[in-house]
Amino acid sequence: MSEQAVGIAARLRLQRDEFVLDVDMRLPGSGVCVLFGRSGCGKTSLLRAIAGLERAEGVLEFRGQRWQDRYSFRPPHLRPLGYVFQEASLFAHLDVMGNLTFGYQRVPPAQRRIVLDEAISLLGLDNLLQRNAQTLSGGQRQRVAIARALLTSPQLLLLDEPLASLDGPSKAEILPYLERVRDELALPMIYVTHAPEEVARLADQLILLENGRIQAYGTLNQLLTAPDLPLAHLDDAAAVLPARVLSHDAHYALSELAVPGGSLWIAGCQLAQGSATRVRILARDVSLALQPSPGSSILNSLPAQLVDLSADRDPANLLARLELRAEGQPSQSILARLTRRSADRLALQVGMRVHAQIKAVALMR
Repeated sequence: MSEQAVGIAARLRLQRDEFVLDVDMRLPGSGVCVLFGRSGCGKTSLLRAIAGLERAEGVLEFRGQRWQDRYSFRPPHLRPLGYVFQEASLFAHLDVMGNLTFGYQRVPPAQRRIVLDEAISLLGLDNLLQRNAQTLSGGQRQRVAIARALLTSPQLLLLDEPLASLDGPSKAEILPYLERVRDELALPMIYVTHAPEEVARLADQLILLENGRIQAYGTLNQLLTAPDLPLAHLDDAAAVLPARVLSHDAHYALSELAVPGGSLWIAGCQLAQGSATRVRILARDVSLALQPSPGSSILNSLPAQLVDLSADRDPANLLARLELRAEGQPSQSILARLTRRSADRLALQVGMRVHAQIKAVALMR
């Protein structure tokens, strides 16, 4: 990774009682990097150390700027970042507009990278500006908190489980706004969560933390489909693939999406032809065939190569990792969960060409 491409380079160590955070990492300067792991693994401690809210030992650089080392420590208010906490912590005596402009007015006009109207539009706050902060729902409060953080014109946005305190409908309401922030702003983000749904919707890069140390780091789909990592063995183990809308079939109410290795049909979506998106394919929704099956009711089948076949948590099952190849594009992997009996009946072996029959596809948007 070139120096310009590096967003954060850090070697940090933080001890709190018996817990020790000890990480060495280099993160890209764009996209969303998700810190993922079980409660207590060090996600929030690492985020707070990056922000300077925890005084960790070590070296931290952002885009070549030294934020801390053995001899110096730049305090949080001098680090060009925005921080969104689990709780919105809005100023109760101010309305929404007052909360938004509190930090915005302190940024010199020449240094404003995000203007007021842009943040309001991105987070859908136009109809809430005169509302008192205390009258907002949980989802609305977090949207205001995110907009407020953006209006400080940060070069880096840190989000500490911003949906953790919200109910299901509120999470569903706010996720599209987070996707808009990701897609429309050239702003690197580090996002803490332990919710697989948020990982699948938002992550470009993924860091798995375990007991204060980095267990694995890579692109989202690399880590989701790695059989030696725990994500591939969850009940909801899945792959997340980049996709592009090819066409819409009004007669059958279906949409066709281009994915690595072919195309998939899904229930009709509202995205315009040519739109980029991503799809999630659960391992339990993929079956294997040695030949195409035109007589099947399953619409979606992709040619693939079997690159790994390993034991799963259930001794009756195996986990297959399949590689999808597209000319001129990086290959992508999906997973298939099948019984050992089925694998023996098909005489499956690593290296074989197979057909992945996909029973269900979820559009992640």
